[in-house]
Amino acid sequence: MKRSKAQTRERILDAAYGLFWRQGFLRVSLDEIAARAGVTKRALYQHFRSKDDLMAATLAHSSRLAIARLQGFPRSPRSDQLLDTFFADLAAWASTPRWSGGGFTRVAVELADQRGHPARAIARKHKAAVEDWLTDALAVAKVPSARDRACEVMLLMEGAMALMLIHGDRRYAAVAAKAAQTLVRRRSR
Repeated sequence: MKRSKAQTRERILDAAYGLFWRQGFLRVSLDEIAARAGVTKRALYQHFRSKDDLMAATLAHSSRLAIARLQGFPRSPRSDQLLDTFFADLAAWASTPRWSGGGFTRVAVELADQRGHPARAIARKHKAAVEDWLTDALAVAKVPSARDRACEVMLLMEGAMALMLIHGDRRYAAVAAKAAQTLVRRRSR
Protein backbone atom coordinates (compact mmCIF):
# COMPACT_ATOMS: atom_id res chain seq x y z
CA MET A 1 0.00 0.00 0.00
CA LYS A 2 1.48 3.32 -1.09
CA ARG A 3 1.72 6.12 1.46
CA SER A 4 0.72 9.66 0.68
CA LYS A 5 3.28 12.47 0.81
CA ALA A 6 1.67 13.81 3.96
CA GLN A 7 1.81 10.39 5.66
CA THR A 8 5.48 10.00 4.77
CA ARG A 9 6.26 13.47 6.10
CA GLU A 10 4.42 12.63 9.36
CA ARG A 11 6.36 9.39 9.73
CA ILE A 12 9.63 11.27 9.29
CA LEU A 13 8.61 13.94 11.82
CA ASP A 14 7.51 11.28 14.32
CA ALA A 15 10.76 9.37 13.91
CA ALA A 16 12.84 12.54 14.22
CA TYR A 17 10.89 13.68 17.28
CA GLY A 18 11.50 10.40 19.12
CA LEU A 19 15.18 10.24 18.26
CA PHE A 20 15.91 13.93 18.90
CA TRP A 21 14.29 13.83 22.33
CA ARG A 22 16.00 10.59 23.35
CA GLN A 23 19.49 11.14 21.95
CA GLY A 24 19.85 14.87 21.45
CA PHE A 25 19.50 16.93 18.32
CA LEU A 26 23.09 16.85 17.17
CA ARG A 27 23.81 13.18 17.91
CA VAL A 28 21.10 11.80 15.64
CA SER A 29 21.96 11.19 12.01
CA LEU A 30 19.62 11.46 9.05
CA ASP A 31 20.37 7.79 8.34
CA GLU A 32 18.94 6.87 11.76
CA ILE A 33 15.86 9.00 11.19
CA ALA A 34 15.25 7.53 7.74
CA ALA A 35 15.64 3.99 9.10
CA ARG A 36 13.26 4.69 12.03
CA ALA A 37 10.71 6.23 9.64
CA GLY A 38 11.01 3.32 7.22
CA VAL A 39 11.99 5.55 4.31
CA THR A 40 15.09 6.00 2.21
CA LYS A 41 17.40 8.91 2.84
CA ARG A 42 16.45 10.17 -0.60
CA ALA A 43 12.77 10.21 0.42
CA LEU A 44 13.71 12.11 3.56
CA TYR A 45 15.46 14.75 1.44
CA GLN A 46 12.35 15.07 -0.73
CA HIS A 47 10.55 16.37 2.37
CA PHE A 48 13.35 18.25 4.16
CA ARG A 49 16.30 19.99 2.50
CA SER A 50 18.61 19.42 5.46
CA LYS A 51 18.85 18.17 9.00
CA ASP A 52 18.51 21.79 10.14
CA ASP A 53 15.17 22.08 8.32
CA LEU A 54 14.02 18.78 9.82
CA MET A 55 15.01 19.94 13.31
CA ALA A 56 13.07 23.18 12.88
CA ALA A 57 10.00 21.38 11.50
CA THR A 58 10.10 18.86 14.34
CA LEU A 59 10.32 21.61 16.96
CA ALA A 60 7.55 23.63 15.30
CA HIS A 61 5.31 20.55 15.34
CA SER A 62 6.16 19.87 18.98
CA SER A 63 5.50 23.49 19.89
CA ARG A 64 2.03 23.40 18.33
CA LEU A 65 1.19 20.30 20.37
CA ALA A 66 2.56 21.76 23.61
CA ILE A 67 0.76 25.09 23.22
CA ALA A 68 -2.50 23.28 22.40
CA ARG A 69 -2.03 21.28 25.60
CA LEU A 70 -1.54 24.48 27.61
CA GLN A 71 -4.64 26.02 26.02
CA GLY A 72 -6.56 23.05 27.43
CA PHE A 73 -5.58 23.92 31.01
CA PRO A 74 -8.57 25.21 32.97
CA ARG A 75 -8.48 28.95 33.56
CA SER A 76 -8.76 29.72 37.22
CA PRO A 77 -9.47 32.92 39.10
CA ARG A 78 -7.09 31.53 41.74
CA SER A 79 -3.40 31.83 40.97
CA ASP A 80 -2.46 29.14 43.52
CA GLN A 81 -4.68 26.62 41.72
CA LEU A 82 -3.18 27.57 38.35
CA LEU A 83 0.40 27.27 39.61
CA ASP A 84 -0.26 23.96 41.39
CA THR A 85 -1.74 22.50 38.19
CA PHE A 86 1.05 23.90 36.02
CA PHE A 87 3.86 22.47 38.15
CA ALA A 88 2.02 19.20 38.89
CA ASP A 89 1.76 18.70 35.13
CA LEU A 90 5.49 19.38 34.86
CA ALA A 91 6.20 16.75 37.54
CA ALA A 92 3.93 14.23 35.80
CA TRP A 93 5.76 14.84 32.52
CA ALA A 94 9.10 14.33 34.27
CA SER A 95 7.91 10.95 35.54
CA THR A 96 7.44 9.55 32.04
CA PRO A 97 9.92 6.83 31.04
CA ARG A 98 13.20 8.17 29.65
CA TRP A 99 12.24 11.80 30.27
CA SER A 100 15.14 13.97 29.17
CA GLY A 101 14.06 17.47 30.05
CA GLY A 102 12.62 20.22 27.90
CA GLY A 103 13.56 19.81 24.28
CA PHE A 104 13.32 23.51 23.49
CA THR A 105 15.87 24.35 26.16
CA ARG A 106 18.04 21.40 25.15
CA VAL A 107 18.17 22.46 21.52
CA ALA A 108 19.12 26.02 22.50
CA VAL A 109 21.96 24.63 24.62
CA GLU A 110 23.09 22.17 21.93
CA LEU A 111 23.10 24.96 19.35
CA ALA A 112 24.40 27.72 21.64
CA ASP A 113 27.16 28.64 19.20
CA GLN A 114 24.77 28.79 16.21
CA ARG A 115 22.62 31.82 16.99
CA GLY A 116 20.97 31.95 13.56
CA HIS A 117 19.97 28.29 13.48
CA PRO A 118 16.28 27.86 12.55
CA ALA A 119 15.70 25.43 15.45
CA ARG A 120 16.87 28.06 17.94
CA ALA A 121 14.38 30.52 16.47
CA ILE A 122 11.58 27.97 16.95
CA ALA A 123 12.71 27.32 20.54
CA ARG A 124 12.72 31.05 21.29
CA LYS A 125 9.27 31.47 19.75
CA HIS A 126 7.95 28.50 21.77
CA LYS A 127 9.28 29.83 25.09
CA ALA A 128 7.75 33.23 24.31
CA ALA A 129 4.40 31.56 23.58
CA VAL A 130 4.52 29.71 26.90
CA GLU A 131 5.33 32.95 28.71
CA ASP A 132 2.46 34.70 26.90
CA TRP A 133 0.11 31.89 27.96
CA LEU A 134 1.29 32.23 31.57
CA THR A 135 0.85 36.00 31.42
CA ASP A 136 -2.74 35.61 30.22
CA ALA A 137 -3.50 32.91 32.80
CA LEU A 138 -2.11 35.05 35.63
CA ALA A 139 -4.05 38.07 34.35
CA VAL A 140 -7.26 35.98 34.49
CA ALA A 141 -6.35 35.28 38.13
CA LYS A 142 -6.00 39.05 38.58
CA VAL A 143 -2.32 38.87 39.48
CA PRO A 144 -0.80 42.37 39.29
CA SER A 145 2.07 42.80 36.84
CA ALA A 146 1.18 39.46 35.26
CA ARG A 147 3.95 39.77 32.63
CA ASP A 148 6.65 40.13 35.30
CA ARG A 149 5.20 37.27 37.36
CA ALA A 150 5.08 35.06 34.25
CA CYS A 151 8.76 35.78 33.65
CA GLU A 152 9.53 34.72 37.23
CA VAL A 153 7.45 31.54 36.87
CA MET A 154 9.32 30.72 33.66
CA LEU A 155 12.60 30.97 35.54
CA LEU A 156 11.27 28.65 38.22
CA MET A 157 9.98 26.20 35.60
CA GLU A 158 13.29 26.08 33.74
CA GLY A 159 15.20 25.66 36.99
CA ALA A 160 12.86 22.90 38.16
CA MET A 161 13.25 21.05 34.85
CA ALA A 162 17.04 21.29 35.00
CA LEU A 163 17.21 20.09 38.61
CA MET A 164 14.69 17.27 38.03
CA LEU A 165 16.84 16.12 35.14
CA ILE A 166 20.08 16.39 37.13
CA HIS A 167 18.82 14.81 40.34
CA GLY A 168 15.96 12.65 39.06
CA ASP A 169 13.77 14.12 41.80
CA ARG A 170 10.33 15.41 40.85
CA ARG A 171 9.96 17.24 44.16
CA TYR A 172 11.66 20.21 42.53
CA ALA A 173 8.39 20.89 40.69
CA ALA A 174 6.49 21.14 43.99
CA VAL A 175 9.17 23.41 45.46
CA ALA A 176 9.00 25.61 42.35
CA ALA A 177 5.19 25.76 42.63
CA LYS A 178 5.46 26.88 46.24
CA ALA A 179 8.07 29.50 45.33
CA ALA A 180 5.87 30.75 42.48
CA GLN A 181 2.89 31.06 44.81
CA THR A 182 5.02 32.99 47.31
CA LEU A 183 6.21 35.36 44.59
CA VAL A 184 2.69 35.96 43.33
CA ARG A 185 1.27 36.51 46.84
CA ARG A 186 4.07 38.91 47.84
CA ARG A 187 3.79 40.92 44.65
CA SER A 188 0.00 41.11 44.98
CA ARG A 189 0.13 43.04 48.24
